[in-house]
Amino acid sequence: MREAASRITVRSNSTEWQLPLITGASIRELLDATHLRVRASCGGTGGCGACTIRLVSGNATPLTHAEREKLSPEQQQQGYRLACQLRPVGSCLLELDDPAPLSAWRTIPADELHPVHRSSLASWASPLGVAVDLGTTHLRVSLWNRHRRLACRLGINPQVIHGADILNRLHEASRDPQRAEALSDLARQAISEALLDMLTRDLGEPAMFKKIGRVMIVGNTAMLTLLAGNGSVRLLDPEGWDPGLVCQPRDPERWQGRWGLPNGRIILVPPVDGFIGSDLLACVVATRLIEAPPGAMLLDLGTNIELALWDGRWLHVASTPGGPAFEMSGIRHGLPIDTPGAVTHLYESGEDLEFITSGHGPPQGYCGTGLLDAIAVLCRRQLLKPSGRFAIPVTDGGFPLDPDNPATAITGRDVDQFQRAKAACAAAVETLLDHAGLHPGRLHGLWLCGAFGAGLDVENARQLGLLPSLDPDRIRKMPGAALAGCESLLGVSEHTDPLAGLRARMRPVHLATHERFEDLFIRHLRLTIP
Repeated sequence: MREAASRITVRSNSTEWQLPLITGASIRELLDATHLRVRASCGGTGGCGACTIRLVSGNATPLTHAEREKLSPEQQQQGYRLACQLRPVGSCLLELDDPAPLSAWRTIPADELHPVHRSSLASWASPLGVAVDLGTTHLRVSLWNRHRRLACRLGINPQVIHGADILNRLHEASRDPQRAEALSDLARQAISEALLDMLTRDLGEPAMFKKIGRVMIVGNTAMLTLLAGNGSVRLLDPEGWDPGLVCQPRDPERWQGRWGLPNGRIILVPPVDGFIGSDLLACVVATRLIEAPPGAMLLDLGTNIELALWDGRWLHVASTPGGPAFEMSGIRHGLPIDTPGAVTHLYESGEDLEFITSGHGPPQGYCGTGLLDAIAVLCRRQLLKPSGRFAIPVTDGGFPLDPDNPATAITGRDVDQFQRAKAACAAAVETLLDHAGLHPGRLHGLWLCGAFGAGLDVENARQLGLLPSLDPDRIRKMPGAALAGCESLLGVSEHTDPLAGLRARMRPVHLATHERFEDLFIRHLRLTIP
């Protein structure tokens, strides 16, 4: 078993949260990455004094000047601290008596944020700007001034109430204009709520809405279409993809006015073609894919799988439905990755299994990366055949990897959903290589983007056939790549098209009509174990 790392335990309202120790991070910063948050309105300076928390045991940095100013001598004697000032230096136990109301928004973890060179923002005239990665399941939003990122948020795309599958949402929007407008409002309101949360908690100035001069949004084509409230019918018909989909609102002035941003210009970065969205463009920008040697590939894995292949001259791009397995919709015990108890990874030590969960509590189900690890374990232990069928009798409840915990069960349908998603990805990779005239052996490097791709166990993914047999040293991960690329685009002058050169190099490939894709999909359904 792996050696246990230092942990921060926070008790609040009969609930116990386990947080990782991150050197230099305050308790407020650690909690802001969860759904348990302290009250705050000063941006972490200690000025409001609202984020009181009691240090029961453990070592932490000494009281700061702000804490001595805001906490009474009695509070200090009882162990009370300000969460924004308190930085643990080892395992410790804390009690939070008065948490902030539950929020749909969390601060994006630091390892999912990437630097944007300051010079790219130098010509930007807007006081504040916003970058948005509008995903099928999650929204990522960051707030910038001319020189730096001020705050960021991660939350669920509320459109999921109309279905985790993007086709369900498109059909819903295509039924009548009012339904399309309702779906658009859900996403728009969510972005506005994220902005208000950042302005209130991180800057302490909610009135700064009027200082937002630009909102740059990237996303897959379906999400951009649903946000604009226009184009879902065309997107459902491949014959309507040429000329390219614009994904812009029918009445831009009215649509702009509903955002509640009097000085903000809302920019939807157009997609490439069909279901190849501008989120893929942003990932290409963030990873600098076309600066790499020929044979560099990028995979953005999710409900919609998008991929790009650079051959040294052209950038071949494509997309294919991944199905619900990577986002855990339709999985018996599927959970979003940030749900407490969601299994994110599974490790073997002899016959023992170690479940790593979000929040570090007991397993309550699996997120996408945990499901991949579980299927890899079942295959290695010969409990699953390469066909995906169980090698032993299994009840309708599935096979529990922990016999004492039914929430760890994997069902035959779960395996089938995963097989379809991994077959779609593997077939797309092979088809794109074939289209570009590149042998798989000439694949120089691979970027994995998106929450699932950046979090998966590369060796398990290679063993199951999800990823190509590439030297692990040539596989790089970049969580938050779409947001990072959008942040780069945010700083570009309004009078230039920063993606004109990139678009000119692109060669879209429609996999659904490619002569080899269906045969490759069927072949890749098998779970390949060396």
